[in-house]
Amino acid sequence: MGAALPLWLKFLDETSKVVTVLTAAALLYTRSAGVAFFVTGALLCSKLAKAIKRAIRQERPSQFSGRKVSYGMPSSHASTCTFFAVYITFACLELPIHPAFPRFAMFAPVVVLPWTCMIAMSRVRLGHHTWPQIAAGTLLGVCWASFWFKLWVDDVGGIMTILSSVNVEFTVVSLISLFWVN
Repeated sequence: MGAALPLWLKFLDETSKVVTVLTAAALLYTRSAGVAFFVTGALLCSKLAKAIKRAIRQERPSQFSGRKVSYGMPSSHASTCTFFAVYITFACLELPIHPAFPRFAMFAPVVVLPWTCMIAMSRVRLGHHTWPQIAAGTLLGVCWASFWFKLWVDDVGGIMTILSSVNVEFTVVSLISLFWVN
């Protein structure tokens, strides 16, 4: 699959970098406890998917046999991107738009949902995952986003109050140092 990849597929293969930059920009721009909570949920979703991969130990499709052994079940790209799509959709439907965002931000799901589907499909097309690995990652992302959003909306343990009083810049540095290592 090397150099002959179409441009759109190359872009989707690099999506984790694009999403990371956009997420960091949103967090730094808004300095919002709610966005920090969302980012934490996304990072935890990714870490959970990777922990499950190590437990299940199902290898990736055969074209990766020459590389070091890495596992594909569930797809951490599918789980994290699905977390983003589901959480953002819930937030747009249930919560007021953050004042720092333009009013059209309420239509973010119109972009995020199809983008997530394209990312998931590209993982199979690129040979990184099988359809069952994508399905498992997608299910994990939906479940984790639903759980994480409910924690926020129900203010479980006073999480909104606690996070609203936290220095967001300190939180960002802490999250980066905690989760930067794959």
